[in-house]
Amino acid sequence: MAVEPTMTRYIRPNGFAAAALAAAFFGLAAAPVSAQDAGSGHIVTIGAGPQVYPKYPGADSYGLYPMFIGGIRRPGQPMPFSAPDQGFGFGLLGSDSPIDIGPVVSFQSKREEQDVGAPVGDVGFTAEVGGFAQVWIGPNVRIRGDLRRGIGGHKGLIGDIGADLVLRDRDRYIFSIGPRVRLSNGRYQDAYFRVTPAAALASGLPAYDPPGGGAHAIGVQSGLTWRTGRNWGLYGYAGYDRLIGDAARSPIVRDLGSRDQFSGGIGLFYEFHVGL
Repeated sequence: MAVEPTMTRYIRPNGFAAAALAAAFFGLAAAPVSAQDAGSGHIVTIGAGPQVYPKYPGADSYGLYPMFIGGIRRPGQPMPFSAPDQGFGFGLLGSDSPIDIGPVVSFQSKREEQDVGAPVGDVGFTAEVGGFAQVWIGPNVRIRGDLRRGIGGHKGLIGDIGADLVLRDRDRYIFSIGPRVRLSNGRYQDAYFRVTPAAALASGLPAYDPPGGGAHAIGVQSGLTWRTGRNWGLYGYAGYDRLIGDAARSPIVRDLGSRDQFSGGIGLFYEFHVGL
């Protein structure tokens, strides 16, 4: 079983505090990473930084959020690759397998009417739980797809299909870039893009009911992990999505928001060895 470093897109304050407590706990038994650690214990990666992304799908306003960086691996293993937009997860077939599957969970922050600027309804905080499948085509190209169901919040189905070109110098740096297609069902699109007759009457927007699910965005994601020393490193990412189809035709996007969705973040991380 392989546990991959994860750069989250959303962390609630209590989750951020838990990460800090975990760092303090590991720090009690931590030692700097060195060659003599090979073959024993684990190498733990932990860090944090700021990130910005739209306050909700289709927004033209952005929020500043904490970004958590974390992972664990055996000494001697290279840092596993993790794309900026993939959620928490782990592979069931092992880090050396070119094909892998496993569970994944992502989070979507709450959408409030005041952020939209019209009484179109709130969408609660959503935990998206599902699974992924991926395949490596040679050492530098990964194709991955995942499907998740919202628990609370939008309660819809959402999925991502993407490919990444991955360039690396073992543990000195990892650079990735690749295209994305975002998919969702009607329930997800109703939650974020529908304007009910009652909401139209209250807001002055035209009523709009997305006819169904399908692709709602296309985009690109890029990330860079760069070790600046034996234990310290930097992580950064940048992303862009363009809303398409029924999502792009929504008055919430067309009149109050934006089809263009940018994101990015940068953080500092520290690696240490634990003898567990």
